[in-house]
Amino acid sequence: MTKELFLEDCYLQECEAAVLEAVEDKIILDQTVLYPAGGGQEQDTGFLEQDGRTFEVYSVKREGGRIVHYVRNGADLNQGPVRVRVNWERRLGLMRHHTLLHVLGAVVYQKYGALCTGNQIYPDRARIDFNQLQDLTTEQRDDIVKEANRIIAADVPISYRTVSREEAENIPGMIKTVISLLPPSVRTVRLVAIESVDEQACGGTHVRSTGEIGGMEITDIKSKGKNNKRLEVRAV
Repeated sequence: MTKELFLEDCYLQECEAAVLEAVEDKIILDQTVLYPAGGGQEQDTGFLEQDGRTFEVYSVKREGGRIVHYVRNGADLNQGPVRVRVNWERRLGLMRHHTLLHVLGAVVYQKYGALCTGNQIYPDRARIDFNQLQDLTTEQRDDIVKEANRIIAADVPISYRTVSREEAENIPGMIKTVISLLPPSVRTVRLVAIESVDEQACGGTHVRSTGEIGGMEITDIKSKGKNNKRLEVRAV
């Protein structure tokens, strides 16, 4: 199983690893700093370096319980040592927008009791869907933006912890994370906390504090069925 170094340190940009398997463009490593697509967050891209050659990693996915790196000309890689580097500019954009959605989700839940039902995170924008969210007036939309940006400007620290599934299910307010949607096989849960603001079950990458988001703007609001809304946002 590939060790997921990005869960231990989201700011780790490279690491030494070993190629365990190389079948055409599909590469399995013993450890990696590259995040595989999941939880609405797009995958990292990056590079593998071996014997003076650089190979582009254009996608990373979870397949059959394993992390698969899709590498151009990957068949030319040999089993053994390799250096892994992440496309940092892309990763940082994903981290900022993922943390932004946690802030926004906390604000909307606190104000309207609406739950997040889905999201998609890109390096330059993101979207989040809410259930039971009414049509928002211009004043309400502006109020959400104002409160989210207040939290962002406060530069609130972000931390992680891992707990048992049972403990997560009994934490007050954890209903927002819809723990029940996790497969029964998942017995431990990684929690991402924005101090005094929010705590969510999440396996994604995040910035160290809300100040690194910069700021937030809502670019569009769309109806996705009765009382279901999609907010499209970006960090500024």
